[in-house]
Amino acid sequence: MDVLYSIFIGPFVDMFSTPDFLLQVLWEGFVGGTLYALIALGFVLIFKASGVFNFAQGIMVVFGALTLVGLHEAGVPAYLALVLSVGVMALLAIGVERLILRHMVNQPDIILFMATIGLSYFLIGLGQLIFGGETKSMITEQLGLPTGTTTIDVAGGIVILQHIDIAAAVIAIIMVAALAVFFNKTRIGRALRAVADDHQAALSVGISLNQIWAIVWFAAGIVALATGIMWGARSDVSFALQIVALKALPVLILGGFTSIPGAIVGGLIVGFGEKLFEVYWGGLIGGGVEGWFAYVIALIFLLFRPQGLFGDKIIERV
Repeated sequence: MDVLYSIFIGPFVDMFSTPDFLLQVLWEGFVGGTLYALIALGFVLIFKASGVFNFAQGIMVVFGALTLVGLHEAGVPAYLALVLSVGVMALLAIGVERLILRHMVNQPDIILFMATIGLSYFLIGLGQLIFGGETKSMITEQLGLPTGTTTIDVAGGIVILQHIDIAAAVIAIIMVAALAVFFNKTRIGRALRAVADDHQAALSVGISLNQIWAIVWFAAGIVALATGIMWGARSDVSFALQIVALKALPVLILGGFTSIPGAIVGGLIVGFGEKLFEVYWGGLIGGGVEGWFAYVIALIFLLFRPQGLFGDKIIERV
């Protein structure tokens, strides 16, 4: 009975006995969840256009942030460095389309997936060659991002809100909403869905695969740059961020690989879940919950609902 209490009942008692601390944990989970959702959107963009999981999205997050910081360290003013970083991501998108995707129309999905793995390692090597492998600090103040804190009184305690976390959540929400409108309300968004369904059919009705792929990789690059800035402002910019970015994989499994609402819901589930379990159950199961919680949840979903919460169930007739 004591074991059951300590595992199942005790953490819930502790959780609701200190509501201010619970709200603090939930806030941190919300911020992390929105950033996970933003990372997942980059994967959704590529998957919608090509039907393949873009393994390189994680390093694109790092590469975009390193480009911004590296340009500023070279003496470029912060806002000009931001504009130039957007240009670099545009050049990356055009290069990927011209040098890789253009030669792989109608190739099996596994071939495209392997190409993104090769692109990932190429960007790692290029980033280390240009920027070095050391950890860098994000130029938070130079970009005008807030750095202070706000405290809120809750039930006799306080909840501390980092201003950079508030900014990160707001920017992530705005970008998620903008991409949702882009996919569902614009002509290019509809063309993206057509390309994802069938390359040949899209070509037959006059949709340019080359143009669509360049646009979608550029959009994914902008998402990666914004994500790198926000994550870098919350911690630092290093190649370790690509491991954090791969947390989007369980987010996609939870929400569905083609669903923007799924990316949002999946990100919040992972963000809230890993924080709550780390704080209230981490001591009982050895700690380090944030490192593996999302992947365990993803494994459970693969067993019982592999298409995710918002994904379409695929039925093949033979």
